[in-house]
Amino acid sequence: MRVYLRKAASLLVSAVIASFVVFAFLSVLPGDPAEVVLGTNAGEAELAALRHDFGTDRPLVVQYADWAQGLLHGDFGTSYISHDAIGPRIADRFGVTCWLALGGMLVAVLFALPAGVLAAAWHRRPAGALLSALSQAGIAIPAFLAGILLVYVFAVRAGALPAGGYTPLAEDPAAWARQLVLPCLSLGLVQGAVLTRYVRSAVLTVLHQDFLRTARAKGRRRRAALWRHGLPNAAVPVLTVLGLQLSTVLVGAVVVERVFVIPGLGDLLLQSVADRDLLVVQGVVIVLVVAVLVVNVVTDLLYHLLDPRLRSRS
Repeated sequence: MRVYLRKAASLLVSAVIASFVVFAFLSVLPGDPAEVVLGTNAGEAELAALRHDFGTDRPLVVQYADWAQGLLHGDFGTSYISHDAIGPRIADRFGVTCWLALGGMLVAVLFALPAGVLAAAWHRRPAGALLSALSQAGIAIPAFLAGILLVYVFAVRAGALPAGGYTPLAEDPAAWARQLVLPCLSLGLVQGAVLTRYVRSAVLTVLHQDFLRTARAKGRRRRAALWRHGLPNAAVPVLTVLGLQLSTVLVGAVVVERVFVIPGLGDLLLQSVADRDLLVVQGVVIVLVVAVLVVNVVTDLLYHLLDPRLRSRS
């Protein structure tokens, strides 16, 4: 319970600091939302009236206090451009991005765990060297380039999968699944290549530990000893990388969403930046930051479930 309370307090403090940093950085950017809405030919009286309506003529401390208080109640404000509530828009887009990120991480784990374990078990064989070389090549390929290649192979040439678009799960589950295959693969294969290297390194370290030799000496086969005793001990460092990668995928989905025309948070963020809709930008960025913080806290708590030594030190 002490560990949970410390992590919750850390998450709260980090979220408050992050909200202040996000607001401060965006508030010093050049440009005026009122001028974007009314145009450069608007008179000063019109601009002043619209700034008053937006609340951008108030001191920055007051603007931050109102924005932060609204966040505590789930109110992200109203868009400068569309005059719609920002919270529901972010909630809808965040669900799309979460599906994409979770699908990408599932692909990464399904690819990296067997590939990393085999690369470690066969590290003195040509097959192990080949798996290591393929993972190195995968690290060098950006996610957006992998997406373009996948579109060319499976959508343009083979015609087996759609090249882009998004259908909500509730409307057509089959179309939803087909449209997410290529985006999830483009994210997951690249992240899986990175994860493969860490799985291989962690398993190689475990292979030379005394407890694994003891299990072998007791008569367990190598595969059974590695599965029963090796993988749980190799999971802790791999879990660290998984947490970091999930955070990377959440933020990096911005580019993949543009490649596959997916209406997620990335699409909303880029459109809001182009429209100079800073209140929407603030909302999207703080949601992504808090999501990353939550992932890190959950990763830390999972350490205590996997490693009893950490529980004894808490």
